[in-house]
Amino acid sequence: MIYRLLAMNIDGTILNEDGKINKQTKEAIEYVASKGVYVMLVTSRSFPSAKRVAKALKLESFLVTHQGAYLANEMDKPLLVKRIPEDITYDVVRFLEDFECDIRLLHEKYALANKKESDQDLVIKGFWQRATSLSYSTKYVESLSEELAGNPAEPPKMEVSFANEQDMQDAKKAIESMYFEVDCLVSGPQKLEIVPNGASKLKGVLYVCDRLGIHREEVVMIGSGLDDLPLVQWAGLGVAMGNAHKEVKRSADWITRDTTENGVAYMIKEHFRKQQPIDFLKKMNVIKK
Repeated sequence: MIYRLLAMNIDGTILNEDGKINKQTKEAIEYVASKGVYVMLVTSRSFPSAKRVAKALKLESFLVTHQGAYLANEMDKPLLVKRIPEDITYDVVRFLEDFECDIRLLHEKYALANKKESDQDLVIKGFWQRATSLSYSTKYVESLSEELAGNPAEPPKMEVSFANEQDMQDAKKAIESMYFEVDCLVSGPQKLEIVPNGASKLKGVLYVCDRLGIHREEVVMIGSGLDDLPLVQWAGLGVAMGNAHKEVKRSADWITRDTTENGVAYMIKEHFRKQQPIDFLKKMNVIKK
């Protein structure tokens, strides 16, 4: 099979446990891109954070960010944007403030979060800061609802980290029953991501494929988290990292090595080494122009 698009998650896929990209991964991605394969990042991260990773990989393709709610190559020229309406953002925040949780609104240009002081909250804050670019500012406030009352926001995504699993499940069920305008995604232990209704990584990739004339069977997706599952299941070749969630592994067509063993580089070597450059295949009429 000839593959024309390679989509990859960032966390748990491209990045090592220390948040860095190893040399072999960089070289492998440059290699597959040099063959004319469209390489794109698909992530729950904010656009500025994903753009920083893309620059490190020398990628200029569209980025599917904010769980598919913000699709762009340049900040001010988005291809597709979905936002949580101002009134729904305010109402959901007011509802969540009754729980013991950390709330973060992810706009494409800034982040807004409630201020906490516990050790666990400092760990969460540190994680959020590592996942953003240096130019992506996060404002911490005592009361998010009060801040939003004076300064309304329409974020592409909200992240919520709960103190316990039951609170997360209760909040998810209640929000889904009260607000059809949003979808709730469980992205990790006690972590919920709230996005505009209909936004997803899969739909973001479908949008790009339609624009480029690329078919499902020509797409490779490498992922690790539960939010990668629909894409791994849909792609012509769905690949799970060795460190991926068990459900992702179960649904994948192929399982590569984990991040500590350069899983992305290994997969590219195994599946793209013998594939001829896309331009050559077009000249030979193997691929229709």
